[in-house]
Amino acid sequence: MTDNTDASPQLDQRIAELFDRMSGGLELVDRAMREQLESASDIMPMIGSHVLSSGGKRLRPILVLLSAELTGYTGSRRVQLGAALELIHTATLLHDDVVDLSALRRGQPSANAIWGNRRAVLAGDFLYGRASSMIVEDGSLAILEIFSNTIRMMAEGELIQLQRSFDTDISERQYYEVIERKSAVLLSAACEIGAVLGEVTRGEVRRVAEFGRELGIAFQVCDDVLDYAAPSETLGKPQCADLHEGKVTLPLLLALKRCTTNERERVASILKNAAQLAAANPGRDAADLAEELDLAPVLELVDRHRGVEDSMRRAQQHAEKAAAAIAAFPDSQPRRALLDLLEYSVERDH
Repeated sequence: MTDNTDASPQLDQRIAELFDRMSGGLELVDRAMREQLESASDIMPMIGSHVLSSGGKRLRPILVLLSAELTGYTGSRRVQLGAALELIHTATLLHDDVVDLSALRRGQPSANAIWGNRRAVLAGDFLYGRASSMIVEDGSLAILEIFSNTIRMMAEGELIQLQRSFDTDISERQYYEVIERKSAVLLSAACEIGAVLGEVTRGEVRRVAEFGRELGIAFQVCDDVLDYAAPSETLGKPQCADLHEGKVTLPLLLALKRCTTNERERVASILKNAAQLAAANPGRDAADLAEELDLAPVLELVDRHRGVEDSMRRAQQHAEKAAAAIAAFPDSQPRRALLDLLEYSVERDH
């Protein structure tokens, strides 16, 4: 991975060409997902359609499609499995918005804001069930094991993150433990499943899965940076929304390691106030509470101690590890596409 100021327009063009090339497969994925929305409940198709239509890059099914191509498989199973993984991702978004009391998702009203928390949780459960059925129908025990382990680890990641909410003593190890389980594990599973379809060696499957894992870590670190660095209109949510929800992510974590005792105590006091405010207003969205907190000292601290810049360096390091994981595979269109997605993940602005 290189820092080339002329690379962004070229990368944007390659990504546009990639999505154009993948459009046929992604249309099949989208159709397969929407077929799973049929339900005895009249409201489920409405919730499902709202969430599936709210945008998103479809990164997980793209990774399944490309990883399968990389390892020599181009059959129809990759479409169904890519759709199943995207349904899992969609279910986690429904649940996350309830847990985080989020009123917005990608700049649009979240499902829980429209239909309420109970219906949103049940809709997420429904999508988990549908995704599980698709995996079982595929018939591969190896893929079923990947699927079940992924759901378990994602739930663990959410629980660990909740346990560490508003905690300035969180360590880097604990931070990475959370993002690996909450985010990276699903991207790793997408790549691993694609490689399993290719019927390559176990070592090759592990390398493709490692690519997805390191990509996922880089992607999430970049997400955490954007929460501090990108404007609200770009993010589709308030700036520092993660901090309002009690998530101490890498930019602040690195700043806390370098600041004075007094500065650390001030941040701890601000987070304590945020926790008390959230506890006193359990039904209010974190964005609504944002105006009642002064986060300027935290933002100044992160800026002064280079939390954003150094976090981006970490993201680049993980991207380099991801690229190294598939370096042994022959040069091909899917390999180049995976590397373009990797580069895009750490250069994007939203």
